[in-house]
Amino acid sequence: MGHVLKLLPFLKPYWKKSALSLVLLVVVVILDLAIPRLVQHIIDQGILANDMEEVWRTFLLMLVISAASTLLAIGNNNFSVQVGEGMARDLREALFLKIQSLSYGNLDRLNTGQLLVRLSSDTGAMQRVVQVSLRIGTRAPLIMVGSVLLMFVTDRHLALIMVPLLLVTSGIIVFFIARMRPLFLAMQEKLDRLNTVLQQNIAGVRVVKAFVRAGHEASRFEAANEDLTARSIRVVEFMSAMGPALSACINAGIVVVIWAGGLQAVRGEATLGELVAFVNYLQTAIGPLMIMAMLANVWAAGIVSAGRLDEVLDTQPQVQDLPNAPALAASARPRVVFERVGFHYHGAKETLVLEDIDLVAEPGQTVAILGATGAGKSTLINLIPRFYDPTAGRILIDGQDLRHLRQDLLLDLIGVVPQETVLFSGSVRDNIRYGRPFAGDEEVVAAARAAQAHDFVLDLPQGYNTRVEERGVNLSGGQKQRLAIARALLIRPAILILDDSTSAVDVETETRIQEALETWMRGHTCFVVAQRISTVLKADKIVVLDRGLLAAEGTHRQLLQSSPIYQEIYASQLGAAPNGAGRDG
Repeated sequence: MGHVLKLLPFLKPYWKKSALSLVLLVVVVILDLAIPRLVQHIIDQGILANDMEEVWRTFLLMLVISAASTLLAIGNNNFSVQVGEGMARDLREALFLKIQSLSYGNLDRLNTGQLLVRLSSDTGAMQRVVQVSLRIGTRAPLIMVGSVLLMFVTDRHLALIMVPLLLVTSGIIVFFIARMRPLFLAMQEKLDRLNTVLQQNIAGVRVVKAFVRAGHEASRFEAANEDLTARSIRVVEFMSAMGPALSACINAGIVVVIWAGGLQAVRGEATLGELVAFVNYLQTAIGPLMIMAMLANVWAAGIVSAGRLDEVLDTQPQVQDLPNAPALAASARPRVVFERVGFHYHGAKETLVLEDIDLVAEPGQTVAILGATGAGKSTLINLIPRFYDPTAGRILIDGQDLRHLRQDLLLDLIGVVPQETVLFSGSVRDNIRYGRPFAGDEEVVAAARAAQAHDFVLDLPQGYNTRVEERGVNLSGGQKQRLAIARALLIRPAILILDDSTSAVDVETETRIQEALETWMRGHTCFVVAQRISTVLKADKIVVLDRGLLAAEGTHRQLLQSSPIYQEIYASQLGAAPNGAGRDG
């Protein structure tokens, strides 16, 4: 319940509409509770007294009250819907912005499937809780309390007889509500699993088809789907047992009232109208209990969802600015220094990735990073823009520790082309100027030319206005990589990071890109992660990583002479013995 209370600030902008909705609801309850009293009056003062004028007068009053109650209920419904939808919108926006603020380390823990469920299903559950609470969820307990009070007003003796029945009914409801929370938590976890499988399958549908694994993926989805279905059935079966139990209580109560009330009427201690009114109040007292019992699944689901939403909103980014963190002094030629840098994912030493890395990138240098898969190449360059913070040592840019600098201003100096190319739905032009939305067309074309993308863009149906489909499915891998390089170049970064960003282009195109980068990035610092040794031959410094350790560094010529690992890579890729040390990049 505490998680629900922590989300109440999202209702603050709508407190006036919430208050008005509740006021209308209270008036509706008062009008509804007046009906049984008027029924009592029409029986005792009209029908039994043969006073038709009183019957018609009371009948018309009941019609007016019913019409007013209907109009007020519509108003209550409209306001509650506005509040629920508004809160859900604000909650989704807050979650989205929170996710954007999280560090890579946080996102490693919260996978895409979980986040999608929390942005959709869990937010929807909270929306239903708000709307139900402002409507029937508040109306039901008010009617119940009012009905119990009026039962005592109508016939104190019968009301005292009904108290144990009401307590038993309330106990049944409390029991079911207490048991439902863990059931709904388990059901949401199953939904997380189903969405994760679905998201992975849709994102990788081409791989599934290529390897003819549709049957395997269908089995995975079926298993997750069956788990969710079984859990949902268990919840529904548990809930369905509550209705008959409560119905038995209501029927028993009516039998007792008719029996005891009938005896009182025979003895002249109660009128027929009072007996009818009491039965009506009994039904309106226990009826709302049944309604609240049926709504208990909404509240139980809401409590579970509130905890899951609160988990995301309370997550603190692993990478944070220090208070009053200074801006990095603008430098077109930054010097980057790694001092005994170590890194372990999630701070766990058994997940060692980098250890004791000492590296200097002088202003204007191009530093290439080579190594086997899993050697830590991408992790190393991800530390420069502070996607992660090192767990040991420090990284300096122009003598300033990155952890002491403002992240946004640091990132303004860095252009990143990630290993996995990500393009967004929209035009080619908008994708290139994603980092500088107001860049002019001439700048866009210049960046595209440097990335060797201009020619193929002109061949597209609408040139730079051609729409890039979801995940860039209408472009080849090499075309997507070149657009990503153009996107990074357009911001004119002081530090450019290329993480294996030419792996999908041919060698000739890669050579032209390298030549263009020499001009575009002249005097700037560049880090290049590569699998092909041809990519790094002209680098000012080549760094060889081996199992998280810096195994060697130097120029191409120096490494051919001194590094067995580099010699092995050179020989395996270029098919030549490493005796060509006379070549220098």
